[in-house]
Amino acid sequence: MIETVIRVLFIGNSLTAANDLPATVQALAAASGVRVEYRTVAKPNFSLEDHWNDGEARRAIARGGWTFVVLQQGPSALPESQRLLLDYSRRFETVIRAAGATPAMYMVWPSRARAADAAAVSRSYTAAARAIGGVLCAAGDAWQAAWRADPQLPLYGADAFHPSPLGSALAAVVIVEALTGREVPEPALAALPPPQRAAVLAAAASVRARGRRGQILIFDRRSKIKI
Repeated sequence: MIETVIRVLFIGNSLTAANDLPATVQALAAASGVRVEYRTVAKPNFSLEDHWNDGEARRAIARGGWTFVVLQQGPSALPESQRLLLDYSRRFETVIRAAGATPAMYMVWPSRARAADAAAVSRSYTAAARAIGGVLCAAGDAWQAAWRADPQLPLYGADAFHPSPLGSALAAVVIVEALTGREVPEPALAALPPPQRAAVLAAAASVRARGRRGQILIFDRRSKIKI
């Protein structure tokens, strides 16, 4: 039974658009008793700076009515990319708050070729979320947790950067749980083989546990929905 309705604006690039992540978030949230109404502004290779200069994302935010605005750019592990992520997250926070919404950061992951950057990606997105007092949707951390349990999990797609359907499913679980404070029930993932289903739920649980111990910012107290 649907108990709560939230409206989410996703702003990102092909890492958000791949496998129709927002639709997966909507489906998994419904299984958790939350109806998600969403819009997506996702353009190939766009950074937050590109979105800011393009203007469409800002216009979408200004229309109002959003509960959360989820921001995403590339891995942002390099110093210059970290600086830009922080700078444009702060710029977007201003217009997001003015529109009555709460900002959220969708942490992604490095390509397989740059797997050693995972910790820097995590630090970059965590710093941005803390700087804007937003929700951290730590999908990249959940990917790392899943691989620690099973290094063979096929989270990457064919290009070894964009997510496979399994990678997007794990990211969607993390986003749902971060935005709603509710755990995604196992039957909602019935389409996954049992070992993969268990891995997704365990990785998401790992991220939840870290958030509750205060190691990452997972929920903004100013949000309209409380855990």
